[in-house]
Amino acid sequence: MPSEKTFAKIADHFRERILSGELAPGSRLPTNREISGQWQVAAATVSRALQALQVEHFIRTTPRGTYVSDDPRWTLSARDRLARVQRVKSFLAEGETSRVTAAELVVPPLYVAEIFDLDPGDQVVRREWLAGRGRTRTVFAVTWYPAPFAVLVPELLSTAPGKNHGITARVLEATGRRITHARDDIHAREADAREAGALGLPVGSPIFAGAHRWSDTEGVVEYGEWCLPPRFTIGYEYQP
Repeated sequence: MPSEKTFAKIADHFRERILSGELAPGSRLPTNREISGQWQVAAATVSRALQALQVEHFIRTTPRGTYVSDDPRWTLSARDRLARVQRVKSFLAEGETSRVTAAELVVPPLYVAEIFDLDPGDQVVRREWLAGRGRTRTVFAVTWYPAPFAVLVPELLSTAPGKNHGITARVLEATGRRITHARDDIHAREADAREAGALGLPVGSPIFAGAHRWSDTEGVVEYGEWCLPPRFTIGYEYQP
């Protein structure tokens, strides 16, 4: 197997184990020699894989060995959050918790109304929430749902702790909808006052921001806007 592909596969292997929670913060990785033997590759290939993970803040190295970062600076992409909803009915990563700061029926901005194909004056559910891992804030988000969903899933209008992580799964179960199309749009920009306050940053700090749109043949099921603190890593695989 070409070393370039092996280097990427080794990095992906440990990245996935960290993202899944199988390797918890502070866990020690096998030695370079052990990884080299397990994968039957040169030590230089292992070093390249681990260097990539270190740049992404998944791991840290010390004279005593290589460890999963105690305060990892990564979070899940919208694609990976949807995959977790489908797999474990929660959109949070292992070790992440969330707090809902607003949950209400509102008349949305025009662009959101157009996304949901609403008439003027129609309402949608708006949920604003913040997620973190330990003391680290990992994502600030606003998610929107069709107003009729609030009748089937009253928790959509609740800010009670402990209910946010499974809200998408409950929406799908209650409505009988199944997400068949998903799109992410991502860009870098400066944080506005609301985003900076939520993430604990100075106004104007650089952030990575995006929006996801999950839908089926009946229309949009969930539209979300989110942003990450500086130097956070997200990633996902795709089949070329």
